[in-house]
Amino acid sequence: MKRIMSMLAIMLCLPVWAAERPTHVFMAGDSTMSIKEVKDYPETGWGVPFSIFFDETVVVDNRAKNGRSSRTFIEEGRWQAIVDELHKGDYVIIQFGHNDQSKQKKDRYTPPADYRSNLERFITQTRQAGAEPILMTPVTRRYFSEEGVIEPTHGVYPDVVRELAKAQKVTFIDMEKVTREYFTDMGDTQSRLRFMHIAPQLHPNYPIGVSDDTHFTHLGAREVAQLVLAELKALEHPLAGRLRVPDPKHLKP
Repeated sequence: MKRIMSMLAIMLCLPVWAAERPTHVFMAGDSTMSIKEVKDYPETGWGVPFSIFFDETVVVDNRAKNGRSSRTFIEEGRWQAIVDELHKGDYVIIQFGHNDQSKQKKDRYTPPADYRSNLERFITQTRQAGAEPILMTPVTRRYFSEEGVIEPTHGVYPDVVRELAKAQKVTFIDMEKVTREYFTDMGDTQSRLRFMHIAPQLHPNYPIGVSDDTHFTHLGAREVAQLVLAELKALEHPLAGRLRVPDPKHLKP
């Protein structure tokens, strides 16, 4: 009994903030955002470095999953799992499109009209929970034209997101445009380092090498996460004011 009373006394002495639930930032998306298994390294989703940008009042919960479209994310119960945990004041970053537009992959393809309906569902249910949706176009793939410009590869899907964000007055980041311009300006050689290009016999996970213009390396993922943060700052979004406090030694010239 004395032990129980002591524990209660300690709990009553805790400051109010200690009992408060941190703001959660849920991430709903595909492999370009998701957490990877060690066997796939150095492939990295941009949500991984993004998750450490914030102070202790924010928890980033990355639910993105490889190969998922907006449709399969719903069908597998992944979206409902987020809805079930949403609290007032939370955020949900929503970025699909890579797999939705893959018409040749019937297991994930989502027609544009259904894609829009799924995004509308995400927005509506997030708002019903008192949380805020943050809608994004899919990040670019890396396919250069002969003129040295990265070509759009997502068809009408980014436009669906742009139009919906405007119609629904949703916080919106046009990551397709931002990343396409960023990697185009970087050029073919330097941008290759940001995507999964590894020569044979250099990495134990890829003994025959890999040439992948969709998925990011650690470096590419970090830079894309930084681009997202830059866009949040430009929007003067509340999350941009809740960043981790830098170590004082990192403030010295």
